[in-house]
Amino acid sequence: MASVPAVLQSEWTKIRTVASTVWTLAGALFVTVAMGAAISVLMKVTFDDLPAEQRLTFDPTLVSFSGMVLGQLAMVVFGVLVVGTEYSTGMIRTSLAAVPRRATFLFGKIAVASALALAVGVGTGFLSFFLGQALLGDHGTTIGAENVLRAVIGGGLYMGLIAMFSMGVAAMLRSSMLSLGILMPLFFLVSPILAAVPKAKEVALYFPDQAGSAIMQVVPGGLGEEPAPYGPWGGLGIMVLWVAAALAGGYLVLRKRDA
Repeated sequence: MASVPAVLQSEWTKIRTVASTVWTLAGALFVTVAMGAAISVLMKVTFDDLPAEQRLTFDPTLVSFSGMVLGQLAMVVFGVLVVGTEYSTGMIRTSLAAVPRRATFLFGKIAVASALALAVGVGTGFLSFFLGQALLGDHGTTIGAENVLRAVIGGGLYMGLIAMFSMGVAAMLRSSMLSLGILMPLFFLVSPILAAVPKAKEVALYFPDQAGSAIMQVVPGGLGEEPAPYGPWGGLGIMVLWVAAALAGGYLVLRKRDA
């Protein structure tokens, strides 16, 4: 019977030796920082052209996190590949033969991958913030300003939770292609579109990405948008519930179905 430390070591070896998972984490960092920097430059140049309401509610911290819209997709890919690759290659049979306790196997994998995702997410949050504020110039803020540090660390937590949610979905669906086919449109198309529709917005606000992203806001209703019906930590709490449900569903499927 494999011990927990042995399982964690095994999962760490799997992740670091598979190029696709390493490159997706690097991609998450790069696209988030790069897009955030580009939007920060654009905002600095066009700040005086913004409507008065948007200038009054300008949130420089949130602007520096503009790249999250793409970075989260890289985290989705990472989370799906960590779990789904074993099913697509058939290695899941070997893994479960080595680690018969399915809870130990699944949550050992999720623990290692989540720690990596959180580390990359927090690093990305700080890099995006400091670069974005430098590019915003006089319109920027500082890490010591009220609620800014919470938002920066929260950005890292958000990226890690997105990866964890994706792992849970992949464990339920047992297919990388199917998981990506659902999660990519959900986060990149369905959620943003519904959030822009007045009636549907009331529902979309409780989607994991919409709720979780509230942790990155320093100015409620920043850039003239309507404030959410929950605060930053409340929004993150909603996202945590989504993640917990996905992981529980993934475990139940793994426990009840053969590899």
